[in-house]
Amino acid sequence: ENKTEFRQQLGLDGSQYDAAWDAFLKFGIGIPFNLLVAGTVNMDETTHGFSRKVIDRALSFDFGDFFPNDYEAYFESRTQNKTLSYPILSSVKLADLPEIDSEGKETIRFLNAINELLHNTSFKLAYRALNELLLAVVSQNPKNKSELFAVWDDFLMCKVMPRIEGDSDKLMNGRSDETLLQELISLIQKEFDNFNQQIDRPDLYREFKEGDNIVISIGCRSLEKLRWMQTRLENSGFTSFWP
Repeated sequence: ENKTEFRQQLGLDGSQYDAAWDAFLKFGIGIPFNLLVAGTVNMDETTHGFSRKVIDRALSFDFGDFFPNDYEAYFESRTQNKTLSYPILSSVKLADLPEIDSEGKETIRFLNAINELLHNTSFKLAYRALNELLLAVVSQNPKNKSELFAVWDDFLMCKVMPRIEGDSDKLMNGRSDETLLQELISLIQKEFDNFNQQIDRPDLYREFKEGDNIVISIGCRSLEKLRWMQTRLENSGFTSFWP
């Protein structure tokens, strides 16, 4: 009786849907790889923060960092947001990777270096982090080293740094007297200097409107956020990614 009622609620009542109903009972409803679930949430003192388990399975965009407010452009803006996309792949093959990192070695080396700093902490990355970073590289299809670093930088902001929070004791990995934040700053600054011949990196999520062919250049997002987090730690004894 419950099955019959549920079938009616799904709109599958009728002999023409028998095959579909039988398939549903046997296999359930599959979720295709090109289905993205998006939502917004206020991250402040009135809300509960996300657990690392949730962050591990999502990409968290801080709109204030990725799409900054420009009051001067309220009535007429020269820029527009790019349409976001993501590959329907569940994993990456060598043939999928762009020429700038055709074997994925640079990306793997970079994430290994990040994860070595996270060793002996509760923030260490799991295997899926590399898979999702490689998917981001495929999706953005960087054409040069500066664009490749920009993909890494944005991935740190979406996947890695939202995981990091705590007091001075929690943010030590036992390797040095520096906090985890300070070690990450040194590592990312070195990568930023090596990969960029310019002062800034390209913005992969915003572009100038038609008629402007100049790439929007921005500073390294993760460096700016890490320095903010370190200052907060020094001033209050606790820090997190979210304000």
